[in-house]
Amino acid sequence: MTGGLSSLEPKGRLAIIAGNGSLPVHLAEAARAAGENPFIIPLRNESDQRFEGFETASASIADIAGFDRLFREKRIDRVVLSGGVTRRPDWRDIRPNWKALRKLPLLVRTLVSGGDDALLQVAIGIIEAQGCRVIGAHEIAPGLLARTGPLGAHSPSDEDRRDIEKASEAARRLGELDIGQGAVSVGGRIVALEGVEGTDRMLERVAALRVEGRISARRKGVLVKLCKPQQDMRADLPAVGPSTVANAVKAGLAGVAIEAGRALVLEEEKMIAAADAAGIFVCGIDPGLPNGGLPDGELPGGGLS
Repeated sequence: MTGGLSSLEPKGRLAIIAGNGSLPVHLAEAARAAGENPFIIPLRNESDQRFEGFETASASIADIAGFDRLFREKRIDRVVLSGGVTRRPDWRDIRPNWKALRKLPLLVRTLVSGGDDALLQVAIGIIEAQGCRVIGAHEIAPGLLARTGPLGAHSPSDEDRRDIEKASEAARRLGELDIGQGAVSVGGRIVALEGVEGTDRMLERVAALRVEGRISARRKGVLVKLCKPQQDMRADLPAVGPSTVANAVKAGLAGVAIEAGRALVLEEEKMIAAADAAGIFVCGIDPGLPNGGLPDGELPGGGLS
């Protein structure tokens, strides 16, 4: 898809539900550039951006009735879920409406014991029960999707490619368990897996392990971020940006590899400038291709397939 929103033939208005991070701002700007008048709903205690020039109304993540009211008042027919959410609502804070009552038991069970992907699936179902269609961030801003190959001046070495292969396998298995999207391999050894703390906090742990001498000082290592195998493309795509590069540098890594076509690159120019200056690579990989689709030969054992 290359035409942004033009092919969606909207009948009503687009709403962007905004968690933390810069992605919601990028989506709002991309939607406006495509001729939309997006309505922004910053999540209370989560959204950390300013949306100057856009119509906004904040809402609690658990206020289903409040979302329905806003959707009806603003004639919303499409919704994008964007940005991070660090706090799960307590089930006792949920304010349902009659449209959501049938899904309420499933929502409560998932809040208590489900993974992030399972919870997002329930959230999508509840939003669509209000009469709206949930669409993906990539449908609003397809230019944010990572492309295959090096994004900057630096490319992975043979040792880095072996770490990409190892971390890709770990990230895939982690995703199957609906736990996280990222893994770090150093010298062919998995040293960190992403949990609920997110990528930046995981990289902080890697940096601390370096200082403690628990990770080889001679070998650099690689961060890999992949979509979960069962992941719905409409929500929570893996994303990297300037903070990812900054934390990868602090962790002593050689670079970052992300899934091409299924991961988002935020503030690419700024991120690549930082990566080039630090001498690390950022590249897009296709786990379905030998060597992840990267040039210059294949890895022993058939690459990332």
